[in-house]
Amino acid sequence: MPVIAHLSDIHLDGAGRAADRTRAVMEYLDGLPYDLDAVLVSGDIADHGSPAEYEEAAKLLRSRHPLVVCPGNHDVREAFRRGLLGEEDPSGAPVDQVLRGDGFVLAVCDSSVPGEDRGFLEEPTLAWLDDVLAGTPRETPVLVAFHHPPAPLHTPYVDGIRQFGEDRLAALAGRHPHLAAFLCGHAHTAAATTFAGRPLLVAPGVVSTLRLPWEAPSGDPHVHLDEPPAVAFHVLADDGRLTTHYRVVVARR
Repeated sequence: MPVIAHLSDIHLDGAGRAADRTRAVMEYLDGLPYDLDAVLVSGDIADHGSPAEYEEAAKLLRSRHPLVVCPGNHDVREAFRRGLLGEEDPSGAPVDQVLRGDGFVLAVCDSSVPGEDRGFLEEPTLAWLDDVLAGTPRETPVLVAFHHPPAPLHTPYVDGIRQFGEDRLAALAGRHPHLAAFLCGHAHTAAATTFAGRPLLVAPGVVSTLRLPWEAPSGDPHVHLDEPPAVAFHVLADDGRLTTHYRVVVARR
């Protein structure tokens, strides 16, 4: 029964707070008495996209479990590729990756738009995803991950910079019934909804937690900095049903 841990939005910036919270989550996952099938980190790895931030990320994002990391709107593709993927002459092309596990496939798409906060899947990424799905047996569930949610979450700040052009992704999903769910980050809040008839599961933020519209008094910051980091666990049953659990992690800061 595959179990995938999912964290997002670590926003490493060279200061101790983000690093300590990221370290606490990674140490928690490594200390589990169970071998996870994957650990997904769904974007906003660096806060400013600098080489030093990716050097820090390379030290912190180490795991005894299979690990896959994708960019978010705060990331810079070239620096991401060099610092985390070890590419010596990195391109600015989308960073699309696939992890083929025992009984599942995790297709991780780059929804970032260089220089912008909104998300969009470029045509080469959609073609790549179509090929991954077409090349996967229908009895094997495929989880599709990216940074930006392709549907509104009823949080105005995030909805304004979500993934757009989502009709193309929905059309692709309609051709592949074994696409089991969509996984994303960006919102800094644990959330669950649907998109294209599939679950859309949003990881909580590591660096901060979004204040929901009915939580935040007028003029207050839109994020909580004192809430603990958290992680999602996605569990795939033998019948293909997906269950998600959320856990908070005690950080040292």
